[in-house]
Amino acid sequence: QVQLVESGGGLVQTSASLRLSCAASGLTFSSYHMGWFRQAPGKEREFVAAITTGGTYTYYTDSVKGRFTISRDNAKNTVYLQMSSLKPEDTAVYYCNRYPSLVIWGQGTQVTVSS
Repeated sequence: QVQLVESGGGLVQTSASLRLSCAASGLTFSSYHMGWFRQAPGKEREFVAAITTGGTYTYYTDSVKGRFTISRDNAKNTVYLQMSSLKPEDTAVYYCNRYPSLVIWGQGTQVTVSS
């Protein structure tokens, strides 16, 4: 079955950078667009970024444009989220998934940005 394993989160200060990784298995990774999502405490899970199958096109929610970069390595079945200039409002559990056709969620990786 499909398995998504996110990693790379942590506790950082405002303006720091982090790189999240998501290793996918159980699917033909290169055939699917992929996305990153996040869920802050007490809030709904929200879309953060997406990337097309070959990595040619990327999409971002307005609040992260210019700060976050999504990328993928189809040879490694892995999608990345490079986050820079982090803000306290970026604090959330971050998840990856197929996009837009979601599958079962992984455990996510916690990102905490202190002010």
